[in-house]
Amino acid sequence: MGQLVCASCGAVNRTPEGKDPAAAKCGRCGEKLLSAAPVEVTAAQLDAHRRATSGAALLLDVWAPWCGPCRAMAPQFAAAAARLEPKVRLLKLNSEAEPQAAGALGVSGIPALILFKDGKVAARTAGLMSADQIVAWTEQALAAG
Repeated sequence: MGQLVCASCGAVNRTPEGKDPAAAKCGRCGEKLLSAAPVEVTAAQLDAHRRATSGAALLLDVWAPWCGPCRAMAPQFAAAAARLEPKVRLLKLNSEAEPQAAGALGVSGIPALILFKDGKVAARTAGLMSADQIVAWTEQALAAG
């Protein structure tokens, strides 16, 4: 059994083994727990996801609205979400709005991708990537760890 945080209301939900996590709905608000799209998070929401999410990895895109490569990678990251969920949950953190969180993660260049497994950093990379590159990098990092 794993756990997922609802992107709509923040409730932690258990996902029973043997059931399709892509079909899971939040017990509090009724929204789907996975949408095959990245979820925009604040620092507090990221912490909640890292604490509560089990049974799936988290892939965080640290970006900023003024960053050209970040804007170029946004649709690629969204396309990767459709391919990686439910095995990997994709999150986005705006480093301009959350500079302390980005700093605490050791982000020195954006766009930055940080892969979390069981709440801990499993891999990281920076720079513009295509959806294929994001998926390949994520799958390789999960296989190695």
